[in-house]
Amino acid sequence: MDPITQGLIGASLPQAVAPNRRLLLWAGCFGFFAGMLPDLDVLIRSTSDPLLFLEFHRQFTHAFIFIPVGGLIAAAIFHLLFRNRSGLVFGKVWFYCTLGYATHGLLDAFTSYGTVLWWPFSDDRISFSIVSVVDPLFSLPVLVLVILAAARGRSKFAIAALLWAGLYLGTATIQKNAARDMGVSLAKSRGHTPSRLVAKPSFGNILVWKTVYEADGRFFVDAVRAGIAPRIFPGASVPKFDFARDLPALGPGSRQARDVARFNRLSEGYLARDPRVPGRIVDIRYSMVPNEIDALWSVAVSADAGPEVPVTFQTHRGDPAQGLRRLWSMLFAPSR
Repeated sequence: MDPITQGLIGASLPQAVAPNRRLLLWAGCFGFFAGMLPDLDVLIRSTSDPLLFLEFHRQFTHAFIFIPVGGLIAAAIFHLLFRNRSGLVFGKVWFYCTLGYATHGLLDAFTSYGTVLWWPFSDDRISFSIVSVVDPLFSLPVLVLVILAAARGRSKFAIAALLWAGLYLGTATIQKNAARDMGVSLAKSRGHTPSRLVAKPSFGNILVWKTVYEADGRFFVDAVRAGIAPRIFPGASVPKFDFARDLPALGPGSRQARDVARFNRLSEGYLARDPRVPGRIVDIRYSMVPNEIDALWSVAVSADAGPEVPVTFQTHRGDPAQGLRRLWSMLFAPSR
């Protein structure tokens, strides 16, 4: 999730267990900042390895086993800064910071990128794919309730924030299942038997979903509006990435070939060659408009590069305003 929402959920859990008004205020503050702390992993970068940040984002700092360590780091910082004002012993600060820190990895797992929750025992990225990284309908009620809890010194508002989050995620799960069923039906109507199919929420809502399925060596990308006034928005298809076919001039033992293999693993095999740009390999799972293959990021390779030259990681934002308008039209288009 976005950092502010992570902080709000991180604040709500310590608030919910704080025994009095004074502790509730400090518990919320410590939980808020501790809840954002795991995302400092974005600072792990390398100028010589463009994919390093992808491997370490949502990795060990988000793992269950790291929670007490992350809470300890947060507590050490906040106790040093605020011990005179808060009057809390270090153990109490650690407790509230650990509660706030603990919410982060699990909340990220509900989004679609994937979180390495079981590091170091497993490098698998857990992704429930039921909520967008940014979703105002999820976040705004939590914001209001966390502020009310702090302003009025009542933990019941923090409990209500957690209940709202649980209710919303439960509803999102129902929506995802409906979207997936629509994707399966669409594939069958085309005479396809998908080898795999995923449904991911589009930006900022749980009504319109992006479905991607693989069949006959191709990826088919569509959008569906699940639940209220269901509707299908047919999209595009593209051949699945094949190294020998799409990058024939790239030596299999080169640095770029190894980087493409890493990118393929991090993208769970949902790669395709961009038909518009030679040498660009895109992750088709993510786009602003859900029924398009206008990827948000890619890697670029060059056949003329030396054997130890890395790929170039690229982000693509296009025209966000136009993308939002097209997504908005899907949200409110009449049913068929």
